[in-house]
Amino acid sequence: MPLLDLLQVGAPVFLVTALGYVWRRRALPFSQSFVTQFISLVGAPALVFVTLLNSGFALADIGRMGGATLACLLLFTAVAIPALKILGRDLRVYLPSLIFPNIGNMGLPICLYAFGERGLALAMIYFTVTSIGQFTFGPAIARGSITLSALLRAPFLYAAVAAVACSQAEVAFPDWILKTLKLIGDVTIPLMLLGLGCALAEFGARAWPRQMAFSLARIGLGLAGGVAVASLFGFTGAERGVLIVESAMPVAVFNYFFAREYGAHEEEVAGLVLISTVLSYVTLPVVLRIAL
Repeated sequence: MPLLDLLQVGAPVFLVTALGYVWRRRALPFSQSFVTQFISLVGAPALVFVTLLNSGFALADIGRMGGATLACLLLFTAVAIPALKILGRDLRVYLPSLIFPNIGNMGLPICLYAFGERGLALAMIYFTVTSIGQFTFGPAIARGSITLSALLRAPFLYAAVAAVACSQAEVAFPDWILKTLKLIGDVTIPLMLLGLGCALAEFGARAWPRQMAFSLARIGLGLAGGVAVASLFGFTGAERGVLIVESAMPVAVFNYFFAREYGAHEEEVAGLVLISTVLSYVTLPVVLRIAL
C-alpha cells in the first residue's frame, strides 16, 4: 500500500486524537463524563444499529465474523494466561490489557477509512462481540468475580440484536428515523477520538520499560493472532483486513476504568494504555500493509 494511502487512513485518527490531547493539556473545557455517557448510551448504539441494519449481511456472514472474533479473544487468553504466570505478573492487572484491544476509539475509524462502509460494518461485529466479553470478563478479572450486570446495562448489545433482527425481517423504517440515527451515529467516531486524546492527557507512564514490553506484546499478539485466525477462517479482503486491524489495536481505555473502579493498580494500566496507543501510531503502517 503506498505511503500516501497509509497517511490518509492513519492521519485523521492521529490528528483528531492529538486535538483532544492538546485540548485537555491546555485545560480547556471538556466534559469527559458527558462524552463517555453520550457515546455509551446514545452514540454507539445508534452507530451500531444503523451500520448493521444497512450492512446487508446474511446471518452466516455475521456468524463467521463473530466466530472469528471470539476465536481471537480465546487465542489471546490462551497465550496470555500462561505467559503472565511464568513471568509472575498479576492477572488482574495485565490480563485484560492483553486480551481486549481498543476496538472502538481507534479500531472503528481505522476500519472505516481503510475499508469503507463495509469495513465499518464488519468492525461493528468485532466491536459487539469483544464488548460483550469486555463488559462481562473485564470487570470480573479486575474484581475477581463474574457479574452480568454491566453487560445487561449496555445499550449497544440491544442495538446490535435489534439491527440484526430487523435486517433479517426486512423491516422498513421511516426515512426520518434512519437519518436521525445516522446523524447521531456520525458524531460518535469523532467524539471517541477526542475522548481518547483527553484521556491520554491524564495518563502517565512511570515504569515505561516494562509498560513498553507489554504494549509490544499486546500489539504483537493481536497482529499474529489476527493473521492466524483470518487464515483459519479463510478470510480474504475486508473480512481479513478488519480482523487483523481490530486485533492489533492498543490497550483499551476501558481496561483503565475497570482497574480504577476495582483497585487493580490503575497507574500501571494507565501507563499501558498511554504507551501502547502512542506505539500503535508507529506500528499502524505495518499493520495496514499486512491487512491490506
